[in-house]
Amino acid sequence: MNGPLPPPAPADAPVWVFGYGSLMWNPGFAWLERRAAVLTGWQRAFCRYSFRHRGTPQSPGLVIGLREGGECKGIAFRPDPAQATRALEYLDAREGDGYHRLRLAVTLDGGSPPRTVPAWVYVPNTGHPSYFGRQDPGHVARLVARGAGESGTAYDYLAALIGELERLGVEEPELGDVLRRAALLRNGGAGETRG
Repeated sequence: MNGPLPPPAPADAPVWVFGYGSLMWNPGFAWLERRAAVLTGWQRAFCRYSFRHRGTPQSPGLVIGLREGGECKGIAFRPDPAQATRALEYLDAREGDGYHRLRLAVTLDGGSPPRTVPAWVYVPNTGHPSYFGRQDPGHVARLVARGAGESGTAYDYLAALIGELERLGVEEPELGDVLRRAALLRNGGAGETRG
């Protein structure tokens, strides 16, 4: 794997969790600290079908994962230590078998010098049926346009992700392009989504 590995964490070291998708705006657990952070060696990517949260097995939606290379800006959360084990159990169940929970180094924004901490990061399991690697933008837009599952639509998920990234000052034009294509599909403009 790319990116620096964190040094072994002392037993009493704070637990951090790095979110780069819906965890950024909906962590689902009590936290004491929320910081913008950067994960080096990984980048946000359209690489996972959603069969539960944003789609179904019959009509998959899409969620974001990580792909090796580059960097990813997201949000690091420090759970309440009394609830840290419960928070990780909740996240393990929420993310499911489609992800591995890895301890990776993230750099917290706002410090001088920048502070790097070990954080739990959910990285896609490339051997899981939900992993699709790379697909053309038209196919990805179709998944976003039609996907709906127990947590809502893939379209609303992507719109919320873009909104959260804008608040962080992050521009990822490919996300906006897919959202535009998906909006056209939802409005009957299928001919506009080639390529």
